[in-house]
Amino acid sequence: MARVTATRPVPAVPAIGGGPLSWRLARWSSIVVLLAGWELYARSGAVTTFMLPPLSLVCERIWSDALAGDLSTNLGLTLYRALVGFAIASVPGVLLGILIARIAPVRWFFDPVVSVGFPMPKIAFIPIIVLWFGFYDLSKISIVVFDAIFPIITATIAGTRGVDRYMLWSARNLGASERELLREIVLPAALPQILTGLQVALPIALIVTIIAEMTTAGSGLGGAMLNASRFVDSPGVFAALVEIAVVGVLLIKGMAVIRSRLLHWHQEARQPNTV
Repeated sequence: MARVTATRPVPAVPAIGGGPLSWRLARWSSIVVLLAGWELYARSGAVTTFMLPPLSLVCERIWSDALAGDLSTNLGLTLYRALVGFAIASVPGVLLGILIARIAPVRWFFDPVVSVGFPMPKIAFIPIIVLWFGFYDLSKISIVVFDAIFPIITATIAGTRGVDRYMLWSARNLGASERELLREIVLPAALPQILTGLQVALPIALIVTIIAEMTTAGSGLGGAMLNASRFVDSPGVFAALVEIAVVGVLLIKGMAVIRSRLLHWHQEARQPNTV
């Protein structure tokens, strides 16, 4: 007779000890090492303070700018231009992508435009946009819209075309209208890909805003960096660089949170996330 042996259950490993939280903390350790190396190398005497100011000095500059109100002013202007341009690009980008994917005449007309415009470096249009709209917010927001809309269009096209055709045929045979197909099947199925396009377009909007501010001068984080460079203010240049990096990380993390909330029903929300 077969002998049955009882096995003791293996206790579950807490999430903090070896789960996603520890992985997130471990991933940030590289940033800590980089910042510590920056501080030590800058104070080693291998380079001058002008070439590489210590991180502590840069943090002091950021703190002084925050107390003076310069940080909030520049940060507010940069975020305003980037987020407004991103928002304006999102709505027509998604709509146009759906129309291109589902309506043949629209695809016939706009597909060559998207094919040519997507790989083109849109930053080259800054002088033209400045000629049209001047040096103020309108020109900066316009170049952000022009640059951010293409990844949204292409991602929406890919997501809409990727919808299961058998599901669409079945819904049509059951009497679903085109509006019901779009609302109940196409948009939910294409939403992950659309959000991916938005996640790509958001940092592009920030990058283009910084470049436009540096090119056309004025206020904003890019303008602050340019002005500091003109006056040979090395801590000011690196302070603006750190501020831009922090803003970029926060925007990306915020967009990831929005994605997880909108796709809580999707299978990717049930997959373990160690990033």
